[in-house]
Amino acid sequence: MTNTSPAGTSTADRAPDAIAHAIRLRVFEHVLRNDGGYLSQALSAAEIFAALYGRVLHLGPVVGPTTPRPFPGVPSATNPDFESGGRFNGAPAPDRDRFIFSPAHYALVLYATLIEVGRLDPDALDRFDEDGSTLEMIGAEHSPGVETTTGSLAQAYSQAAGIAMGRRMKGETGRTWVMMSDGEFQEGQTWEALSFASFHGLDGLRAVVDANGQQCDGDMRTVGSIEPLAARIEAFGCEAREVDGHDLDALTAAMTEPGDRPVLVIARTDPTRGVPLYRERAPLLHTLRFTDEADKARYQQAFEQLREAR
Repeated sequence: MTNTSPAGTSTADRAPDAIAHAIRLRVFEHVLRNDGGYLSQALSAAEIFAALYGRVLHLGPVVGPTTPRPFPGVPSATNPDFESGGRFNGAPAPDRDRFIFSPAHYALVLYATLIEVGRLDPDALDRFDEDGSTLEMIGAEHSPGVETTTGSLAQAYSQAAGIAMGRRMKGETGRTWVMMSDGEFQEGQTWEALSFASFHGLDGLRAVVDANGQQCDGDMRTVGSIEPLAARIEAFGCEAREVDGHDLDALTAAMTEPGDRPVLVIARTDPTRGVPLYRERAPLLHTLRFTDEADKARYQQAFEQLREAR
């Protein structure tokens, strides 16, 4: 299946840097069209998602159509219509990877990524955050690419550790991956899960962290610092690999190099990457809302500049 990005390029067999650029464009275009939204998450994490889906994750083909079905209801023993959003990452298999998506407010970035790699219909975002749609603003277990609801922020690493433990007990060789935000290291559950993963030597468990230094209340250094993050992770017995989160080669190497314990890749990123205008809003970069039509026009111009950047 060949899709078309806002930049007008095919998504078939595209390089990860092209995918990252297209993710930014698609999310930025959506934010402009809907008078605001989660932009900084796409600006900071585009290379992370491009590396995961373009180079690293070993996934099977989409199970079923690439068109998202309407909301099927919550999972239960009496709901045969429930459908996991994990089907967009392929059917689980012993030698395939499992992808657990943690920061649910990054859902728009995940949907854009799935479109750019041909796993989701190119017009799927037309149904974003509509009643009855699975493309929720805050992704849940029925949303495309989302296998488990991660509840309050910071529950996903625990879930992934349990999945990785079960997979090892069954002799499966595929890795279990988690994409996280740095704010999750303000939560105690994350550290409990790191301790568990380290104690049990879950070397098949890997996480990549979008360390963009931002949360809804502003700069993490003033709200609740988590630094030195790498040293703290190492103190819990896991391996921390710190890289430039916009360097695709460095990201790929850090994600894929062998290790004999749980690995967490700390990807240091810029939440205004490609859109320097957005720096004027610092330290409040969590969501973008336009103040008036003139403000929106400035961001429209920034979008055109980003489009021409390649």
